[in-house]
Amino acid sequence: QVQLVEFGGGLVQAGGSLRLSCAASGLTFSSVTMGWFRLAPGKERECVTVISWSGRNIYYGDFVRGRFTISRDNAKNTVYLQMNSLKPEDTAVYYCAAARRDYYGGSYFATATVFDYWGQGTQVTVSS
Repeated sequence: QVQLVEFGGGLVQAGGSLRLSCAASGLTFSSVTMGWFRLAPGKERECVTVISWSGRNIYYGDFVRGRFTISRDNAKNTVYLQMNSLKPEDTAVYYCAAARRDYYGGSYFATATVFDYWGQGTQVTVSS
């Protein structure tokens, strides 16, 4: 069965950095689009970033503004989210997700319903 397991969440001060990882199993990792979403209390789930099978096509939510970087290592079945210049408003549970379709660009994959598999989430808390 498919499993996505996130690592790397925690508490960090504003302006600091965190690196999230998501290890995938039970699927052909090089043939899934990977994404990171987040859910904050009182807010709707939003797409942080998406990366295509090969890593060539990447989408970032507008709020990222150059602060976050997604990458993937298909040999390790792992996707990463490097988050820099963190702000208190980045506080949320971060989820990784996998979609069987490849991502070719645009914002269509910013929708959670496109994704087939989800991790359990990891808490990121940014203190001011």
